[in-house]
Amino acid sequence: MKHVVSVFACAGLFVAANAQVSLQTASGALESAYAEWASDGSDSYNVYYSGAGVNDVKVDAPLIRKYGSKYRVDVVGLKAGSYTLKVASVKGGKETASTTSKSLTVKAHDRAGFAFSNGHVPGAYNADGTLKDGAVVLYISESTKNTVKLNVVTSNKGTVTECVGLQNILTGFKKGFDKRPLAIRLIGNVTDPEVTDKGDITIDMGKKEGLSMTVEGIGNDATANGWGFRVKGTQDLEIRNIGIMNVDSDEGDNITLQQDNQYVWVHNNDFFYGHAGSDKDQAKGDGALDCKLSTYVTFSYNHFWDNGKSNLLGLKEGSSDGYYITYHHNWYDHSDSRHPRVRYYNAHVYNNYYDGNAKYGAGSTLGSSVFMEANYFRNCKYPMMTSLQGTDVYASATKRDPTNNGTFSKETGGTIKAYNNYMEGSYTFIPYGASKYILKGKETAIGDIDSKIDFDAYVVTSRDALVPSSVKSYEGANTYSNFDTDKSIMYSYTVDSPEQAVANVRAYAGRLQGGDFKWAFDNSVDDASSDVNQKLKDALMAYKGGNGEVMEYSSSSSVAPQSSSSDIQSSSSSVILSSSSEGSSESSSSVIPDPDPESSSSSESPKSSSSSEKVESSSSEGTIGLANVMPAVSRKIFYDSRSAHLVIGTSDVSRLDIVGIDGRRVHLASLKIVGDARVLDLSTLRAGVYIVRFKTLLGLRTMKFVKN
Repeated sequence: MKHVVSVFACAGLFVAANAQVSLQTASGALESAYAEWASDGSDSYNVYYSGAGVNDVKVDAPLIRKYGSKYRVDVVGLKAGSYTLKVASVKGGKETASTTSKSLTVKAHDRAGFAFSNGHVPGAYNADGTLKDGAVVLYISESTKNTVKLNVVTSNKGTVTECVGLQNILTGFKKGFDKRPLAIRLIGNVTDPEVTDKGDITIDMGKKEGLSMTVEGIGNDATANGWGFRVKGTQDLEIRNIGIMNVDSDEGDNITLQQDNQYVWVHNNDFFYGHAGSDKDQAKGDGALDCKLSTYVTFSYNHFWDNGKSNLLGLKEGSSDGYYITYHHNWYDHSDSRHPRVRYYNAHVYNNYYDGNAKYGAGSTLGSSVFMEANYFRNCKYPMMTSLQGTDVYASATKRDPTNNGTFSKETGGTIKAYNNYMEGSYTFIPYGASKYILKGKETAIGDIDSKIDFDAYVVTSRDALVPSSVKSYEGANTYSNFDTDKSIMYSYTVDSPEQAVANVRAYAGRLQGGDFKWAFDNSVDDASSDVNQKLKDALMAYKGGNGEVMEYSSSSSVAPQSSSSDIQSSSSSVILSSSSEGSSESSSSVIPDPDPESSSSSESPKSSSSSEKVESSSSEGTIGLANVMPAVSRKIFYDSRSAHLVIGTSDVSRLDIVGIDGRRVHLASLKIVGDARVLDLSTLRAGVYIVRFKTLLGLRTMKFVKN
């Protein structure tokens, strides 16, 4: 496994100056670290970090957030090394007690790809992860998005203009006179600002050089909800750690590089559904992450959640000369197509995880050269396609039919070079010059197919093998550029095996800790379906963010009303409540809002794309110990964190289901009758986050609790 993406942490082991501050978890991550602790009644908290040659550096106050009765800090801009975090209580304006974590290991981001060519380091951060000298930091939250202010230099005479609101600040920087690196940090769920560019935030630096910018999410719940990013005329830009959903702008893309961009790095983001467009193929929104007329770009470690059109690349460039892009370690999680769809470009596509793709993986058109290296394909219908040849015109049939078949709007072909890719499940693939090919997962004689004319990719046995000029696309007679073997063009990188790539992708693609929005796909349905997953769509529409308040989720597009305290109540501050009108609790697809995550393991937990049902039994032994709360349980359901018991004080619960956030299902055999209530002893249940689903006369409801 590549060392730059391995994260180790010491969690749950702390040295305390005073027991008042109770750290619940602390972990190092990629160029960041975080900690969570329970409130001790202090007025506020200060947080300091030490390590890598610095001591007791105080972090910015906006990095410390409150979720109910729990606090969380995310420290960003750390170079690789060992750190400690110190949390100090503040009462009456003075620090009192403090707690310091044990050593936490911070690792570097994987900075590979064309975006780092020619000495460029995109963004407001140095190559070691620390902020560049003189960088300005802006914090954008739901409450500050329209009022945030910054004095921006707007003339060559040094005129300073106060700009208010994110879009206006960016417009001020477009003038090109303010050369300070700019770090824009999103906090929590941010809906449409008052000032946008046709519904998006546009980053347009007017093709000025010498500017550098990072737009980043803080923690695991930073979300652009209802708007996307439009980028043009910009260089040295980084966008990272943001969830983008429900985009309803005129453009309709989550992120689009429109024109005249270079040295751009987009990584570790979550791409969700946008609003439906007017075209049939825009039911899930328009493009997730598109790139046109831009060069020296890297898209890495992004998580695409059932997007219809993931990565369109190229528009009217006219030639592949000078156009370079890298896609690596992205998780195409049941997304349908365009992974990427390439016009003109030289594209290096390596170590990506194609996970149940209903239409196709990568597609080459209009003379593009695509190097597919060490990718993992699981149930991807057509892993690689070249326009108007191979499977694009045969489409699993026995006769060539370009009239009725063709995926890429009848565009001329390009060329795909393929090396060390792994494919499994049901897929169709025709290699160049093969006497046999794979048809729907089974090896089949080539028959009447001329595989030197009708092929999907030119498969090589050595990474440095050249594609001869005699290999041409059926339409357009286009040849491969062999950019990947040109040392004056290519960059240094370390490639994982396909199996290692899957492990890294599942662990690190998307936002920190996999983000706060959890969803388990049903492979038996979602692998082959390109339809909108309505439950997923409804959950995204209902998403309100992890601000620590009660969050509502509904299977309709409107937000369900908050559950009444007479129906559901908690005696533990770590419980988050939600109401739901979803279908049966036995459904294989479920949404788990997780604004208040627990992480007691020593490293980041890998994500799961399926809800494997591991069984864990709860104990029936031990003392119930709930006499002090029994008189108040009538008509209430709550989790008592002191005794680790779930109490059901209402008789109209007809179905009960408890599932861990990792998909682990809890046996309910030890449910006991105690007085007028039913009580479930969960004291031996492993620590973690659990979802309780129960059906009452009011419908199906859910609540969440944290077992410490």
